[in-house]
Amino acid sequence: QQQQEQEQEQRSEATEAEAVTACPCPTETDADGADADAEAADKHAGADGEGAAKKKKKRNKNKKKKKVALPPVPEGSGIDLADGNRAPRFHGLNEGYTCDWMCNKWGQTWPPTQPVASVFADKPAPVGEIQEHGGDFNRHRIGSAELRAMDMLNEETYQKLRLASECHRQVRSWAQSFIKPGIKLADMCELIENKNRELVGEAGLQAGIGFPTGCSLDHVAAHYTPNAGDDTRLEAHNVMKLDFGTQIDGHIIDSAFTVSFDPKWDKLLEASREGTEAGIKAAGIDVRLCDIGEAIQEVVESYEVEINGKLEPVKCCRNLQGHSISPYLIHGGKSVPIVKGGEVTKMDEGEVFAVEVFSSVLGRGYVVEDMECSHYMKNFDAPHVPLRLPAAKRLLTHINKTFGTLPFCRRWLEREDGGSFAVNQNNGKQTRYIGALKNLCDVGLVNAYPPLVDIKGSYIAQYEHTILLRPTCKEVLSRGEDY
Repeated sequence: QQQQEQEQEQRSEATEAEAVTACPCPTETDADGADADAEAADKHAGADGEGAAKKKKKRNKNKKKKKVALPPVPEGSGIDLADGNRAPRFHGLNEGYTCDWMCNKWGQTWPPTQPVASVFADKPAPVGEIQEHGGDFNRHRIGSAELRAMDMLNEETYQKLRLASECHRQVRSWAQSFIKPGIKLADMCELIENKNRELVGEAGLQAGIGFPTGCSLDHVAAHYTPNAGDDTRLEAHNVMKLDFGTQIDGHIIDSAFTVSFDPKWDKLLEASREGTEAGIKAAGIDVRLCDIGEAIQEVVESYEVEINGKLEPVKCCRNLQGHSISPYLIHGGKSVPIVKGGEVTKMDEGEVFAVEVFSSVLGRGYVVEDMECSHYMKNFDAPHVPLRLPAAKRLLTHINKTFGTLPFCRRWLEREDGGSFAVNQNNGKQTRYIGALKNLCDVGLVNAYPPLVDIKGSYIAQYEHTILLRPTCKEVLSRGEDY
């Protein structure tokens, strides 16, 4: 009997030794990575026999493994999170880019689950891309000791912006791994927004989503996100603008990129992307906004797209613009044009701007409001207005405590948490609110932002980055390895 027990123990140890595997960016996290390496070495040195197996068994007892659970995906969404893909399936991003870069760089899990604040709890958040301010009159800034000292006074604000930027990078990288033709846009947006809440450490107005996830298709330029019951799917012929934001203490990061599966739209995407880079390069303290628009237009309208054997010119969407960003206010008051002839207002030190470029082909290069509205935002300067409808009063109270002056969408109001679990738990769902929402819009307390569209049959691409005008330099906060 004792001999049989020894044989059974040896067979068990041999099975455990065969189960040891190594993974450079695992979907499991080891409590002791050194033990895993040692086990792998023991396995390959199998000549040690029984002694090596006993060492493995002892180590396994002290080791804990935690699997990273995949987010639930609705049936029929077309989204497969378990396929192990870690490379984008579409055009428009840097060549050679992989979606799991944060695993090796920062020790993040895959899929990313650790809030960025915990990842950088013992070290500063990563600094964005540093560029000199545009204009010869700013050359002295990069080396000025006095301005560097001024820079240090704002480090706390910079850290919040950088943490929000890192959250944006990791969320969009994860989304890029599962975006493919056939997925349902509403489910895609829900996954992105839930991951955004998870990584930013959603805490109501203190940290959360900056604005609803925009997924505008083809001739629709901006302000489209699916409402409840919208079953639109992403098709292989679509050109989708994916635009979402994160915020920490009201400091908003706004960045966007374009998804295309057909290589014939590569030049359209390149025009928008290079135009955005030209705008960033021209930006700087005391630079006139109209000069930035002229630099953008010159680049964008130098491109042509070959469609059915004919070269079609690329146009700027002349009535769409970038914008300054203020705390809890996505459109801060200044506009960054993308064509020449705009405002002569200058950029100021310390300001945050979203530089974005919309390029259009087969269209007018001019957008109008159309389609069902999904985006809303409370008026930042809303006066006191007496409300007669009890439902409107209740909805306004919900908007004030859940979103403040940050944009929101109808889909969020219909969630069990009403848009924020930290604020409402699972008691925030709004029902029969359409009339109340219309009343708030009619009296000027809430603004509606319908989708902005060019003519049907046209195609629009968008790229966008958030930049910070520091005293010494400009920092491209949202720059990533993808774009």
